[in-house]
Amino acid sequence: MLKIMLTGFMLPLLLLFGPPGLGRADSGNSGKQKSPDSRDGATGILQKMIVENGTVTMDLDLTRLNGIPTTTQKFEALRFVVAGNSFFSILVFNDALRAPVMGSMGLIPQNRVALPAALSASLNQLVIEKMDSNEPFDIVVRDERSGFVFFNIEGNQYDYDAGAQLLSIQGGRLLISKEFANALGRPSAVGSVVGKISIEAAMQPIQIMQVVNGEPQSVVMPGLRGAVSAPTAVAGPDVIVGDLPSLQQFGSAGTQVGVAVGTTSCNNGDQPLDWFSLPNTDHPVIPQNLYRMSGGADNTERFEQIGQSWLKHAFLALEDDACGFGCNTSGCTTGSHLCPGCSDPYGASLNASQDGLGSRAWVNPFTGAFPSTANDHSGHSHTGTSHRILVEVNDLNTTLNTGASYFAEAQYVTPHEYTWCQAHPGECNQYNNASYRQYSVSGTTNFTFSPVAPTMRMKPAISAWTGTSPSPNRIEPDPGNDGFGLLAYKVTNPSAGVWHYEYAVYNQNLDRAIQSFSVPLGAGVNVSNIGFHAPPQHPGWAHDGTVGDAGFSSTPWIATQTADSITWTTETFAENPNANAVRWGTLYNFRFDADQPPQDTNATVGFFKTGSPITVGIQAPAGGATPTPTPTPTATPRPPPAPRPRPTPPARPTPP
Repeated sequence: MLKIMLTGFMLPLLLLFGPPGLGRADSGNSGKQKSPDSRDGATGILQKMIVENGTVTMDLDLTRLNGIPTTTQKFEALRFVVAGNSFFSILVFNDALRAPVMGSMGLIPQNRVALPAALSASLNQLVIEKMDSNEPFDIVVRDERSGFVFFNIEGNQYDYDAGAQLLSIQGGRLLISKEFANALGRPSAVGSVVGKISIEAAMQPIQIMQVVNGEPQSVVMPGLRGAVSAPTAVAGPDVIVGDLPSLQQFGSAGTQVGVAVGTTSCNNGDQPLDWFSLPNTDHPVIPQNLYRMSGGADNTERFEQIGQSWLKHAFLALEDDACGFGCNTSGCTTGSHLCPGCSDPYGASLNASQDGLGSRAWVNPFTGAFPSTANDHSGHSHTGTSHRILVEVNDLNTTLNTGASYFAEAQYVTPHEYTWCQAHPGECNQYNNASYRQYSVSGTTNFTFSPVAPTMRMKPAISAWTGTSPSPNRIEPDPGNDGFGLLAYKVTNPSAGVWHYEYAVYNQNLDRAIQSFSVPLGAGVNVSNIGFHAPPQHPGWAHDGTVGDAGFSSTPWIATQTADSITWTTETFAENPNANAVRWGTLYNFRFDADQPPQDTNATVGFFKTGSPITVGIQAPAGGATPTPTPTPTATPRPPPAPRPRPTPPARPTPP
């Protein structure tokens, strides 16, 4: 992206000395029309613009695309929205389109049609790329990660509406590329027209240059509308994770290491946010998490949480302006409040300080409530991993995880946002408090981490899972009375006749937690390699808020297959209040292989503390032709729980 910006800064002047277009250009630049007032030494306003948002439609002839021998055409529309602030650029001089510039726009699919396997596998990472003028085609459709070109586009024409700042690209024909033809096993199909493409995109300027007689006089670089880096202040207090500047290892014990991530909080609201230190309980608490994306041919098959920490209790807001929101301390009591637009930094070493970390078990993540004793470290001593992000060495060892990607995540949970929401319905800001950042990992037993991308604000790490459904589906059983979770899934076709189904269930701030997950099966589906994954739990500690100070269980969930479903369960709350439920700030995985392709359906999510199950949209195996044998459980039935003493737990917030 930097290269595009730098070359685009000077190149526009060269384009001014040719005849300006009249708002239309074709893909070969041969259709530019000469303006009647064209002359050298142009004077005016030159804008370089990128895509703010947009839509793309591919009308595909599925019979020809899939190599079906028939004279009947079957066109279906494959629809996308364009990823925000994509660097697909155009040059506009005095409100007239001069030329497109090399760049690309990311595509987010909105529906599915019956595509060849190779194209289907790349559907969630497609981009439209403007090529160099020396290339045979003006724009192409390719896989952003691999660079694999699926379609070359010819015949497209550009139109620009200056009043609406709207770019339209119409008339493009989709031609099968040589690479795609070979992948289809039909080399002779190269160049075949299999559909057409249309693009509508709202544009915004990123560079405005005043030009006099062909010479630049001044340059303005306006900020991007809707950029994640600078959201508009919202009503009420709104703490977000503005940055995750560092990730470090701070100790080890046995087969595990203790890790911590630095967090910079920012108040994106227009009201001061309460930031009183313990023993006052009106301040944010900060969980830290670590995730890994790996598996499959491109290391994106699965997205797993590999570590979680206890909670940093916030204290003494410093009132910086790290997010660039414009820190405003006027009328705000500094230190005990995070003032509007202001930021507060906690380095990784501070977030690794074990005496400043309290158990998650004490906190209701929706209301933000916890007792003043939520950070009591009496009665136990610490090892190198205690209370920090607890990670197995083998989950980081680079020789065992070649090509894997890692993501740190943090979240701020505060009672002030909940109480404000109750008093001001419609100003509820406790749903956007998680952010993530990608890091690279080096080492085999001791590890160093380096950031490889900016912090993605107000998005949980599950959003980084490449190639999933268009966006994770929301799990929200009782809006307004409890929080929410997300369900993402990915279906791959690793070999002929085999489909791998991968599901990730993430609980952001649901106090009731999740106890079961069930996937329906079509008739006659044969299933194998049923699996489950959860991050390691911290051991029990004195005063950790769990029943009997026993800690939360790490017992794997039991999977049971019947003729029409697979269901994973942990113990119920009545059986064991410390059971291995999907509690807040954690992500669990469920997976299997099947001999049938996917179809749209619903999973069933059951809850731990309270509430009836709900259904959430997924893809699961369609029905097959062969009857399924009589099913048997995939794990030994769980024995009845042994009697256990039940000491009265310390007072804790009542779950919604």
